[in-house]
Amino acid sequence: MSGPGAGLSPLFAPRGIAVVGASRSPGKLGATLARSLAPFAARGGHLALVNSRDETMHPTVRAAADAGPVDLVMICVPAAACADVVADAAEAGVRAAVVCGGGFAEAGGPGIEYQQRIAKIVTETGIRVLGPNTSGFLAPHAGVTASFVPGVAGVRPGRVAVVAASGGVNHAVSFLLTEAGHGVSLAVGLGNGVDVSAPDVLEHLADDEHTGAIALHVESVADGPRLVDAVRRVTPRRPVVALVVGRNDIGAFAASHTGALATSWRTTRAALAQAGAVLVDDERELVDAVGALSVVRARPAADPGVGVVTAQAGPGLLLLDDLRGRGARIPELAPATQQRLSELLPPLTFQRNPVDTGRPGPELGDILATVSGDPGVDVIAGYALHEPDAVDLVAAAKGGRTPDVPMVLGVGGAGDAVTADRRALLDAGVAVATDARGVAAATGALLADARAQARPATGVLDREVPTGVAGAHDEHQAKNLLDALGITTMPRRACASRAEARAALDELGGAVAVKILDAAVLHKTEIGGVHLGVKTPEELEAALDALDAAGARRYLVEAMAPSGVDLVLGVRRDPVFGPVAVLGLGGTTAEALADVAVRLAPLSPDEAAGMADELAGRALLHSWRGGPAVDPADLGQVVAAVGAVLVANPGIDELEINPLRLTRDGLVALDAVLIGKEAGDAQPDQ
Repeated sequence: MSGPGAGLSPLFAPRGIAVVGASRSPGKLGATLARSLAPFAARGGHLALVNSRDETMHPTVRAAADAGPVDLVMICVPAAACADVVADAAEAGVRAAVVCGGGFAEAGGPGIEYQQRIAKIVTETGIRVLGPNTSGFLAPHAGVTASFVPGVAGVRPGRVAVVAASGGVNHAVSFLLTEAGHGVSLAVGLGNGVDVSAPDVLEHLADDEHTGAIALHVESVADGPRLVDAVRRVTPRRPVVALVVGRNDIGAFAASHTGALATSWRTTRAALAQAGAVLVDDERELVDAVGALSVVRARPAADPGVGVVTAQAGPGLLLLDDLRGRGARIPELAPATQQRLSELLPPLTFQRNPVDTGRPGPELGDILATVSGDPGVDVIAGYALHEPDAVDLVAAAKGGRTPDVPMVLGVGGAGDAVTADRRALLDAGVAVATDARGVAAATGALLADARAQARPATGVLDREVPTGVAGAHDEHQAKNLLDALGITTMPRRACASRAEARAALDELGGAVAVKILDAAVLHKTEIGGVHLGVKTPEELEAALDALDAAGARRYLVEAMAPSGVDLVLGVRRDPVFGPVAVLGLGGTTAEALADVAVRLAPLSPDEAAGMADELAGRALLHSWRGGPAVDPADLGQVVAAVGAVLVANPGIDELEINPLRLTRDGLVALDAVLIGKEAGDAQPDQ
């Protein structure tokens, strides 16, 4: 049987390869693969061509295996015949297969059955299968170019591994990495992922000596918890940079591509970031980010500082602007640092950070070393045009390096000399980019990775979490659960009659909210089921009349809360990742602006406390215009507690507090909705 992450060496480092469906016709897929694999044979690997209709080739996989060791078969036959070839390979003792071409689940119809047959063989025999619907993989260090895409021989060995949902993206990123001077250690297109998945490859790469960092491209996720676990375990040794597809509405096209639905873009990104991955927005940024992390890695820091050194002011402003937009901290340099810089630079240059050198000169190395040595600097971000008559950039960067402070240097220019200097910088352990945006992307990746390494691992929930909660809850019952969690609610009375409502008004005193109390009504305001600021018996009677007209059988009378800033806090069961917590600005603002922070549950109070800082409207939570200020520790406890309730109670499908009001006295839950699972559907979270 195959196991997670197990047995991938026969796939990616085979002793021998058989091409099933090989052909002498140059345009055929089998012929192209045979040509791509010729260098593998030239290095001493056993390459066997299989085609029962060509007497110059082996008639079967068994015959190919009898002629020499075959660990991997590359299958280039029509989709309907692939399962039989996989079965024959497994019977012949072959341990891995790549199923090229399409016509499987992504095509629908009979293709679904073809893919299911392959999956059944995998389960029964333990053979590892990459694909189907993949263009293969590249393993330059092993001399294997198991791909039919032209130009793969030009991808040089390097320290970046690519794990891509798409074979096309796999090759596109590999070519970009090669152009940037990095190359790849392994580049895999997963295709439909009938067996070998992203977590499998990540686990395989965790101890790979050739890999410095991993570029992860995600279109859909079959097993969210396993992907998160794989990223979490690999990132301490190999940083992971993730590009997640699906910011916009692409669901139908994504489904047609691999036969799987695209996952929630926001939830997937949040899950990967929580596991320690660095997030990027496009393939160019992916290359800059993963390329830098394959060369250098910053020390763990909760709020790392950047020292910016630029030899040209214009690009320096672009760089500074981009870094600020990424939330980078650019601290003013210490007095001693500024004093030393004043001795190295003309008086008209800016020296507090950023440091503008004017046209670069021989002193650039000393300037870089001085800024690197500043106590507030964790990463150096620099830019200079290639001007060999003015300064040797390679020598300056080498002389300006400080062991614990990585450097990202943008080198502007064109031509062979510029390319040579960029590669020399990479060889010297300096991350390189071609422009200011690339420097910012690479620097941002180093900062995000440093923060992830420094993220608190634990935090203790200071309250008990009730268990055995299930079934439908009305607002009063849901708030009883919040009371048990230590989350503040307003004084209230559940009323079965108008007489009880009148008594509640007298008992609570002051202004009250009067609401319909019915577990089946989830959006009370939409049916006129909420009346606020009710003070007098006459106002109460009018409110009750309106509720009765809306179908009320019971009422909730609740004291009005003080003013403040409204948040929404919800936990739900994501179909891919399981329990998820979402925090945003309250009311409809979070929905309209998509201004939310997402975390997987369970999460520690320390993790939860940082969610508010991700909101675009976070300033509202920090004494905006004299308003209340959130206590991060209190917010962290509340979010973690609500997440823990969902994890501990498989009978709950969703719990939402909207609004969760920030007042001068702390957080108060003003409304609560609890949705229970249908009977028989509740299963414990793993």
